[in-house]
Amino acid sequence: MTTRLMITGTLILCLGAGAALADDPPQIIRQGLMKQIAGAMGTLSAIAKGQKPYDPVVVEGALTTIATDAKDFPNHFPEGSETGNGTEASPAIWQNMADFVAHADKLSETAGSQLAALPTDPAAVAKSMQAIGANCGACHQLYRVSN
Repeated sequence: MTTRLMITGTLILCLGAGAALADDPPQIIRQGLMKQIAGAMGTLSAIAKGQKPYDPVVVEGALTTIATDAKDFPNHFPEGSETGNGTEASPAIWQNMADFVAHADKLSETAGSQLAALPTDPAAVAKSMQAIGANCGACHQLYRVSN
């Protein structure tokens, strides 16, 4: 019960943060989404490594965050947001938006399929992370630059 309460509280905070971010520049919004995905991956990693106990509610929450945020992510790359606010977005995104969106959709779909088959133990969480991480890495190679 306590875990469900914590997840519910976290989701409420994220929704509130989402509303607050709505007025931010697109670079800030997409950075926030990436931080949420990274946080979810960190949670899954801690479970996979045995640093945190397996909890299906926590795993479900992390996979939901990844699937949802990845689906929304491409919506925050309007023309003119290629630079500024510490963005690590490559200009290649705007040159090949359809492929970029396809990568984000694939990440969302992969996380969604992992969610549908909810991993049942740390080893299964690790396998889910491999599938998800492959999508992250493929997109980052093409569409992320370091400042």
